[in-house]
Amino acid sequence: MNNILECYNLSKFYSGVPALTNLTLSIPKGKIIGLLGPNGSGKTTFIKIAAGLLTPTTGSITIDGNAPGVETKSYVSYLPERTYLSSWMKVSDIIAMFSDFYPDFDVPRANDMLKRLGVSTNAKLKTLSKGTKEKVQLVLVMARRARLYLLDEPIGGVDPATREYILNTIITNYNENSTIIISTHLITDIEKVLDEFLFINKGQVVMSGSVDSVREEKGMSIDELFREVFKC
Repeated sequence: MNNILECYNLSKFYSGVPALTNLTLSIPKGKIIGLLGPNGSGKTTFIKIAAGLLTPTTGSITIDGNAPGVETKSYVSYLPERTYLSSWMKVSDIIAMFSDFYPDFDVPRANDMLKRLGVSTNAKLKTLSKGTKEKVQLVLVMARRARLYLLDEPIGGVDPATREYILNTIITNYNENSTIIISTHLITDIEKVLDEFLFINKGQVVMSGSVDSVREEKGMSIDELFREVFKC
C-alpha cells in the first residue's frame, strides 16, 4: 500500500452544520504535506478524525489500512493546536509518562532534541514560555517512531526564531518512510519543508499537488497560489 491515509466521502456535521462534506483524498507515504485553508475550512476537524478523537458522520477513513482507533493510535503521533500538558509537571516527568504510554517513544531521541532546543528536563511547564512549551510538545510528538504525524498549528503564536527551531526539528527528526501532515496559516514559514499541499475550504479539497510543480509550472510560491485561490 503506497498511501498512508485514504478517505472516501468523509463528512462531519456539528448540530447539522457541515465541517467536512464528502471529502475524498489519498495521502502517500514518505511525504511532508501542508493542509492549508482559511479559518473554518475543516482542517482541525479532519486532523482530529484521523487522530481518532472524532467520529465521522458519514463516509470512511483508513490509516495504513485501519479505521482510526486503538490500533492506529499506536502508529499515529498527534500534536493538537492547544497545550494539553499539566503545568505542575516537570519535562522529565512528561518524558517518563510518554515512554510508559507509547512503546515507540524514543527517550534518548527526545532528550537529544530537548538539549538541541535548549530546554531543561528539570524545568516545570508552568515556568516555561509559550514558545518553549510548544517546543516540548513537538519533541514529544516527533520522538515517537510513528508512521503518520499529525501537526495542528505547530508554529502558531511563536516568534520567528522559534519557528525555525520547530521546522528544523520536524525535518530532521522523522523517518523518511513516514508521513507528516502540517496544518497551519503560516504558509510562507513552512512551505520550504513541504513536498505536497492540500488546499481545503468549506470541508472539501479545492486544489492539491506538488510544491515543486507549482514553482516550476506556475512560477509561484504556495503562499502566492493560496492568495490567488482564496483571494486574500
